[in-house]
Amino acid sequence: MTDTNEMIINLVVLGKTQMGKSAAGNSLLGSSDFESHRSPSSVTTCCSLGRSCRSLGIIRRNGCEVALRVRVLDTPSYPHSGLSKEQVRDSVRAALAHHFGKEGLHLALLVLRADLPLCPDEGDDAVQFIQELLGPTWKDFTAVLLTHADKAEEAGCSEEAYLHSASSTLLSLLSSVQHKYIFLDNQKSILKEERTIVLRKLLNFIRQNNYQALLFNHSKE
Repeated sequence: MTDTNEMIINLVVLGKTQMGKSAAGNSLLGSSDFESHRSPSSVTTCCSLGRSCRSLGIIRRNGCEVALRVRVLDTPSYPHSGLSKEQVRDSVRAALAHHFGKEGLHLALLVLRADLPLCPDEGDDAVQFIQELLGPTWKDFTAVLLTHADKAEEAGCSEEAYLHSASSTLLSLLSSVQHKYIFLDNQKSILKEERTIVLRKLLNFIRQNNYQALLFNHSKE
């Protein structure tokens, strides 16, 4: 994960169609690696890995600045408009083993829209999918990324008020992952300051998990 001068974190973005997975991945990378636009069908059809440049000013260790590199695996939506659930699951599982099989995955980011309610069936499907991918310790390696937070703000809803009025399904999910969640403002997500804040929060989640990484079995490819 790290040497004395550099740290690498491996992330995967998961979620339904039009939740903003690819856009979130681009925000984390500080680039436009992944195709992202509104569409009547699922845009992402295969897994792809994006890599950031070395970022400074985000993390320090033992009083010294450490360069950060971020690797993000973008994935097809689950469920998908053109692929079966089994095809998506197998594709993501193979990509996790291929890209992160040796170094491991530090965090899976379940991407949800802050301006849309999470219903029980949707929450159950999301959790089942992540459990199938990550196994019994999925809660330790999962965080929730709430996109379109700017739309909630436009409606006069602060983060505190949002969580107070959120569905029991979402609150239960957040509790399951030890309240590891981040609000992402889509209007500001490409700004350096916003990216730095989000990455520091992700690094804090990873630190809370003692910098562990989840390894994957290559034999499933």
